[in-house]
Amino acid sequence: MDLATLAAPIVTTVFAWWFSTGIILLLVRLPPKSYGTALSLFALVLAVATGGVIMTAGDNTTSAAYIAAGCALCIWGWHEASFLMGKITGPRPAACPPDAKGWTRFKFATLTVIHHEIAIFLTLLALIGLTWGQPNPVAAWTFGILFAMRISAKLNIFLGVPNLTDEFFPAHLEHLKSYLPKRPMNALMPVSVIGSLILCAWLMTQADQAIEGSAMATGF
Repeated sequence: MDLATLAAPIVTTVFAWWFSTGIILLLVRLPPKSYGTALSLFALVLAVATGGVIMTAGDNTTSAAYIAAGCALCIWGWHEASFLMGKITGPRPAACPPDAKGWTRFKFATLTVIHHEIAIFLTLLALIGLTWGQPNPVAAWTFGILFAMRISAKLNIFLGVPNLTDEFFPAHLEHLKSYLPKRPMNALMPVSVIGSLILCAWLMTQADQAIEGSAMATGF
């Protein structure tokens, strides 16, 4: 597979990720009274994207891979918006007690977001079910990698990282900042980075070995 064929999906994905992230961050900064309307529109996008996953699952073409990945990103966006707008978070929307340490602190932190994580996991299972045994499981792969990387990121910022980007938290999620220490490094960070690089190298190898022009060649 030539460099241009490898680069096109990567450039497209990076653009789509940051463009969609920017849209969500803009929507979250709208007055909270508009969240209901925004999420209703997102629900429509969610329905269309789910239909797109079903329609492309049996299509083993490059264009189908792009559409499937885009649909997965739209579904992911609905989850992100529902979380950042404070609609699907967890049963404990409160700051971390000052004396909470170790497992107790982890338990409190988990309770602030667990409903969101469960919703994402159930969605991943649904996407796996919709694409199981099909020639184009790119939507499930895309969503699964986003989920895995999100868990990695959450664990790392819980353990402490130098750049928290917590300035993006809306006011109704300010309590989450109390769970995020700022540290130059944590023990999980090197494992996460090395694991991500290994996964990236494996995906590139699979892309190079896949049938050229197939959905999985582009998907990988």
